[in-house]
Amino acid sequence: MKKLLLALIATFSLLASDKFLVLCYHDVSSKPAGRDIMHINIHTFIQHLNWLQANGYRFISVDDIFAAKRGEHTLPSKAVLLTFDDAYKSFYTEVYPILKAYKIPAVLAVVGSWIESKGEFLYGNRKKERSLLMNWNELRAIARDRLVEIASHSFDLHKGIIANPQGNLQPAAVYRIYDKITQRYETDEEYKKRITHDLNQSIQILQKRLGITPRVLVWPYGAYNKVTISIAKKLGFQMTFTLDDGYADVNEIERIKRVLVRDYPSFADFISDVKQHKENEIERVVHVDLDYIYDPNPMQQEKNLGMLLDRIKAMHITTVYLQAFADPDGDGVAQELYFPNRNLPMRADLFDRVAWQLKTRCGVRVFAWMPVSAFEVPNYPKSRYVHTFDTTTKQSKIDTHNYKRLSIFNPSTKRVIFDIYEDLAKHCYFEGILFHDDAYLSDYEDCSASALEDYKKHGLPADIEALRSNPDTLHRWADYKTDTLIAFTKEIAEHTERYRMPIELARNIYAQVILDPSSKTWFAQDFAKFLRSYDYVAIMAMPYMEKAQRPEKWLPNLVKTVQQYPEGLQKSVFELQSVDWDKKEKIASDVLAKEMRLLQDNGARNYGYYPDDFLHDHPKFDMVYGSFSLQRFPFAQ
Repeated sequence: MKKLLLALIATFSLLASDKFLVLCYHDVSSKPAGRDIMHINIHTFIQHLNWLQANGYRFISVDDIFAAKRGEHTLPSKAVLLTFDDAYKSFYTEVYPILKAYKIPAVLAVVGSWIESKGEFLYGNRKKERSLLMNWNELRAIARDRLVEIASHSFDLHKGIIANPQGNLQPAAVYRIYDKITQRYETDEEYKKRITHDLNQSIQILQKRLGITPRVLVWPYGAYNKVTISIAKKLGFQMTFTLDDGYADVNEIERIKRVLVRDYPSFADFISDVKQHKENEIERVVHVDLDYIYDPNPMQQEKNLGMLLDRIKAMHITTVYLQAFADPDGDGVAQELYFPNRNLPMRADLFDRVAWQLKTRCGVRVFAWMPVSAFEVPNYPKSRYVHTFDTTTKQSKIDTHNYKRLSIFNPSTKRVIFDIYEDLAKHCYFEGILFHDDAYLSDYEDCSASALEDYKKHGLPADIEALRSNPDTLHRWADYKTDTLIAFTKEIAEHTERYRMPIELARNIYAQVILDPSSKTWFAQDFAKFLRSYDYVAIMAMPYMEKAQRPEKWLPNLVKTVQQYPEGLQKSVFELQSVDWDKKEKIASDVLAKEMRLLQDNGARNYGYYPDDFLHDHPKFDMVYGSFSLQRFPFAQ
């Protein structure tokens, strides 16, 4: 027993020492901040240092992290690393003397082209005076002192590039340049070549000017992906820093998280960020159909977009689930997409434009709402779609009453779906994926040839009637399909993250699966497994679709059932319906507002609705705002 206890203590100590905090500062000086929200007063900075030391935090260096990674020693339990982006002159004149006096290590990130510039440099879309930055002589003095690690902040990637036909400027490291003259995007090879050339330039300029070869790379705007990380590794960078929030880990030095230090309203806000004592954010979600925005007339399309942006900004919500596929006939099957891709027609190059405007103008997170396999690929063999067993004819067929889905048991169709998601990630901004409700397989699906062959390989009968012959076999089959669908969505995420990182995952689930455990076999869905597998589970809390006789009883019962699961309420988003599709009529706005209050009163934290008809103010803004917006007490002050 004593040995076991000591082993547990040792394991806990090791896990604790793997974690460390990285703080990201920019301009720290005694001069007035002006409009720069990244500016921190030098006296505030000293307050930060004093608080950290008084509360047991230990300052570490890049060398300490490398040594911990190699297993040579462990980090202290409250390890903290200071980083300073952009090489402001204030670092040399005001910060460095303090660090030197207290012997506090730091990382200084240098943008090569900015230091080389004369007169002015472009910071985002604003010009700044070159005199705000250090010069090479000052950087050489810093480089001679091993207290400060000089890092590359790229040569010239700290800028926006035109990333879509509408002209949005987006971070240069992770978006493809759109050429308005040729009306085309960079190819994969052109993109990789541009990133490689820039990072190589950053190495060469630091070697030439400072006589050092940088080991550390700090991604401009914190924007990176697997491709850029791979390029950085090939060029010799051993560590890269992001702006992903949270504690860093010595086992993930290829993308180290940092807490961005801003001009906080109060010192307590800084302490809260350092301690990471943030409660799980409450989610308020609006489902938006791009079909409502799309118009063949570009001027009308922009007008539609403006109406959406005004509405979302006024709502004060957290998240938009934004449709990335065209579905004008409402059958839930993607026949066209709203982004450039290799496999389906593009209705319009629109998703990135709308998503980026929602982020920058409304401050919301955007999840790309996409099918898992409901794609209708032109001239694609019927044999590669999901087939349903017909109990009357004893034959398999594509069931026109269900979503037309590609079979995920066929390697060729899997590759098509991976390509679609990779293309989405190459060209578009989003922070997460909402997997559409097409991700199910009934207790008569999938009986395509490739699916039956796969079942056989995994110890199941290659025959639908045999699979359904007894409860045990039926449940094993349903569990296998459930796990296969989950694994497939994780594979999709891996392919997506080649070009877009980090992303969160949400997945739709039918309420019936939660309320009636026997229905798991009808859908190949499992709420408990979903909670373990995804960041959010989007529950289709749609009483009219489920033909509930008394919605005012049905909704509380659903919330109560969800509450019984570990993290059930924390990770669930209850999705209400604003349209009764069976009756082909809109749900009254006061009814929807009442259902929102009903969810709140019964303990639901996160909820949203689908669809939002911003063109016709449905649901009516004034009627749902008080029950929906996070700007209202008690959710936000």
